[in-house]
Amino acid sequence: MTIPDSSYMMMENGSIELPFSPEEEGRIIQELTNKAESSLREGNLFYVISSRWFMAWQRYIGEPLSGYPFDSNGFQPSLVPNTVDRPGPIDNSDIIERGSDSEDDDPQLLRTLQEGRDYVLVPKDVWERLYEWYKGGPACPRKMISLGDNKQLSIEVFPLCLNLIDSRDNSQNVLRFSKKASLYELHERVRGLKGVVLEKVCIWDYFNKQKQNLLAASDQTLEESNLQMDQHILLEVQGEQHQPASVGIDSTGNSMALVPVEPLKSSVSIAGGPTLSIGSTVSNGSSTGDASNAYQLSSLNSTFGDADGGGKTLRPLTKADRGLAGLQNLGNTCFMNSALQCLVHTPPLVEYFLQDYTDEINRHNPLGMHGELALAFGDLLRKLWSSGRTPVAPRVFKGKLGRFAPQFSGYNQHDSQELLAFLLDGLHEDLNRVKQKPYIESKDSEGRPDEEVANEFWRYHKARNDSVIVDVSQGQYKSTLVCPDCNKISITFDPFMYLSLPLPSTATRSMTVTVFYGDGTSLPMPFTVTVLKHGYCKDLVQALATECCLRSDEYLLLAEAYDHRIFRYFDNPSESLSSIKDDEHIVAYRLPKRAAKLTKLEICHRFLERCMDNSKVGERKLFLTPLVTFLEGPVAPGDINFAVDRMLSPLRRKYFSSKTAPRGRENGSASEMIENPMNICGTKLGLAGGSAHNTESKEASSCELSFHLCITDDRGMSCQPIMKDTQIKPRPGGIVKVMLDWTDKEHESFDSSYLKDLPEVHKSGLTVKKTKSEAITLFSCLDAFLKEEPLGPDDMWYCPHCKEHRQATKKLDLWRLPDILVFHLKRFSYSRWMKNKIDTFVNFPIHNLDLSKYVKSKDASASSHIYELYAISNHYGGLGGGHYTAYCKLVDEKKWYHFDDSHVSPVGESEVRTSAAYVLFYQRVKAQGMSEGPSQSHI
Repeated sequence: MTIPDSSYMMMENGSIELPFSPEEEGRIIQELTNKAESSLREGNLFYVISSRWFMAWQRYIGEPLSGYPFDSNGFQPSLVPNTVDRPGPIDNSDIIERGSDSEDDDPQLLRTLQEGRDYVLVPKDVWERLYEWYKGGPACPRKMISLGDNKQLSIEVFPLCLNLIDSRDNSQNVLRFSKKASLYELHERVRGLKGVVLEKVCIWDYFNKQKQNLLAASDQTLEESNLQMDQHILLEVQGEQHQPASVGIDSTGNSMALVPVEPLKSSVSIAGGPTLSIGSTVSNGSSTGDASNAYQLSSLNSTFGDADGGGKTLRPLTKADRGLAGLQNLGNTCFMNSALQCLVHTPPLVEYFLQDYTDEINRHNPLGMHGELALAFGDLLRKLWSSGRTPVAPRVFKGKLGRFAPQFSGYNQHDSQELLAFLLDGLHEDLNRVKQKPYIESKDSEGRPDEEVANEFWRYHKARNDSVIVDVSQGQYKSTLVCPDCNKISITFDPFMYLSLPLPSTATRSMTVTVFYGDGTSLPMPFTVTVLKHGYCKDLVQALATECCLRSDEYLLLAEAYDHRIFRYFDNPSESLSSIKDDEHIVAYRLPKRAAKLTKLEICHRFLERCMDNSKVGERKLFLTPLVTFLEGPVAPGDINFAVDRMLSPLRRKYFSSKTAPRGRENGSASEMIENPMNICGTKLGLAGGSAHNTESKEASSCELSFHLCITDDRGMSCQPIMKDTQIKPRPGGIVKVMLDWTDKEHESFDSSYLKDLPEVHKSGLTVKKTKSEAITLFSCLDAFLKEEPLGPDDMWYCPHCKEHRQATKKLDLWRLPDILVFHLKRFSYSRWMKNKIDTFVNFPIHNLDLSKYVKSKDASASSHIYELYAISNHYGGLGGGHYTAYCKLVDEKKWYHFDDSHVSPVGESEVRTSAAYVLFYQRVKAQGMSEGPSQSHI
């Protein structure tokens, strides 16, 4: 497509004629966006625009553009149709950091910004066109870079910020680079800024204002050098100051912190490092044992290059100090620190990674990270257990994490459970003892005993997956799927690494629904039921069926009534109840099951609004609640007339003429129905179904019509009067929609008050009397997790019998439990329109968590199912701006500590149970006489 020029035209009166209409502007920008998205590659230029201005422009053009605002969490602003004025110049002032110290004029963004909420990213061509139309700014260009080993493309919104300290005068400058820039580029920038000959420039990694590594000019990137946001780098110029001796400085830049690594009792080899002789205490660089120990201890760091920095204090490590090191926050890395502290305080992992695991490194597993993640984690764990109380900066580990999981690179806040899931899986693959995975085709249960099938699945799993992670933290659950059409049952036994439990919290929700009788036998009646807040329409229908005593040959047709019409039917039983808002009006029509295959009749109501002087006829307006019934066989006008009368019959008053009706008595009641109802062609009103009704319906077809009825369309806009000879053709879906015009006769004969003022689903502000407060426990969360429920529409199951994808029901049962059991409480919920955090307190046991009743295996008695809590990952605050910490128990000491990034403090056991608990870590309590081996639970 050729996009036209956008020159403005100056009119004779001095006004400016805009070159394009709002709709044309939107079309041009959308096509430019689509073109840019089809050719994404590294180096592409994007621009940051304030969401405030961009949304104003979207309101101006009248519709949101696809892809804007970009937001991974599904944030979508509500837009008002094109009813606003054209926005002014582009204004990015609300997202720009003011007074920032920079060596150039490149405006910097506020660090707290979130994509979608605060800013949008537009391709270069889009920015140029918007700037040509609107001017303004300032321009904030950002490059697209590739992250990690898989070259995932990402726009670098926040470049790496480094604080350069000149050792000659202690002056400081702020330098900004792409994390993909090389050390050679860093040297060139510093040389140009300071006017120093390149050969004399020495730049040090000056993290925590301590010399770590010499950053020699090379092609190595700043990201690969583990440089962090806002950290310091030190400039030294050769020949202008004394160079410090490198003696005593290890590869981390620290003086050698020589400490014994307990609890090893013999000479072992740390993975990837030389043999470490235990039994000699090292202090202040001296050793009572082998003199080579100092070199061997310091060389543990150099095994992995630039290791994570540890302590500077040279002193013997006491037992009271072990496991009490904090983790420095490298910029919104509290989520990582929280998850890591829980893992490095997991007793079986501590024992494993403090020993020699070299032989188990799997460097050739295509699903792993060539062993690098396991080595980096093991090195970090040893640092944390050997640095006393001095915080450790996990720079190397974060660098490895960003390489293999680019979603965790950068400095945005992430989820500790998502990191934990990736880390456990990555450690497993890096330590997988299976070097060549065999191909195994799983078999269906085919009626075999569960024990046989479960053991077969577990053998197949272990044949491909065998690591310390499987040994200690993988369990197995039974998954039962049932096809809703053919009732085919499929049973599988799948492994799990953790259990993500929903919070039945906030659990329940009261909903009021008005039930109408589709055969006209009774008055409508509202029912209030209690359902799971995150349940499905199926749950609501079941609850209503119980309350209204639904017969076995009936079903409920659920619908939303809005503006006196049927706004939508809830045809999908698996539709989430979250789609129903508290202020909506929900109705349910009781219909015989056979009516599901018959033509439905939808009846809306209109009345004639007269002018004040009653001299002129006004317009017809909708009122009352629509009614739904059914029609059998070919539809004729008489059938519709008969059905309308049948549906209105419960509302019929005792007959009073206008002259004799008591003054002030308008509404009748169910007990005041007419004793001799108006006949239609001499027939009696029959109940729905049966031959009597069929006979009456046929006779009614040839009768004169007693109601003013019109055939209407879906929107109720087009109305065609129904005459005796009108041809009736059902609309797609088997629905006939009619409009009933109420005349004075209907108002006199029927009491319409029962069809007015439907109750809302939930009336806010009303106090609901509770018999007892609802308790949310870990067990109730587990019950909700194991509850049978239908699969979602996007998670259909392929039924091997039907040969079709079906929305099957799924039931989970725990089969075998691991030694380390992790529970993830699903406090965060996301949808297309909103995201939410549930802060409900969950009461979980610290001691003696007994899960025996949940384990369905008959062999379950072979293992203990009693667990003790030893770690918690906590999340405080709301979405986007929260903070993660951890509570961890030193099992040997039986004492709890609070790990808040670098700060570590003791905490009482009674204080660890809070509403911030997010991920819970439990360890199996071994029964007396039971083997201590980790494989005991994996028979």
